[in-house]
Amino acid sequence: MLDPIGNLPIFAAATVGATLRQRASVSFFICGFAFLFLLFFVFTGLGLLQFFGISLAAFRIAGGILLLFLGLDMARGDFLSMFADPDAAHDKNDVRGYARRRFQRLVVPFAIPLMIGPGAISAVIINAGEAAKLGAIGTAWSVGAIGAACLVSMICFAMTGWLSRILGEVGMAIIVRVLGLILCALAIQFMLMGLGEALPGMISTGVTTPYPTGG
Repeated sequence: MLDPIGNLPIFAAATVGATLRQRASVSFFICGFAFLFLLFFVFTGLGLLQFFGISLAAFRIAGGILLLFLGLDMARGDFLSMFADPDAAHDKNDVRGYARRRFQRLVVPFAIPLMIGPGAISAVIINAGEAAKLGAIGTAWSVGAIGAACLVSMICFAMTGWLSRILGEVGMAIIVRVLGLILCALAIQFMLMGLGEALPGMISTGVTTPYPTGG
């Protein structure tokens, strides 16, 4: 759900010109934020949505709309330029300052909703409900799984230097546009799933669940 592989080109474009230490620091901040944010939903579960009177269907639709706008932005030719940092080449020795500035710039829209989208949050909320049945052990396993996913993402993002060198600006722009198209389709799928939950029978299950698993 965090999709570190799919987000590699965007992270690479956002850290062009950065050193390995700078890139590792930025990935630490981003993935640390993702861990804490998802951890919040582990312990609140459905309680937060219930407090505001928000159904999971409404959450899916709202998240889908947000992802749709982001996907359309990714399909634009100048999407990668919005992440560019013109001062990166002058901050080779400023690891902490660079990481802090990049983190503030990438919290939205990179950390949210590209990494932590409605799919990841919904999965955590549902998993938290199931883990609660097992007590403290189930919650501990949930926290461990989130931590492992964020750790893998951090390692992937820290090692994006080779990707930017191999693909170049043209290659990354092409990949991001293709990912933008996929993200638009994913956003519409989220909205269809939400509408299918909110309006039972109005939308075919073949649309909301096109590839069912199991018997």
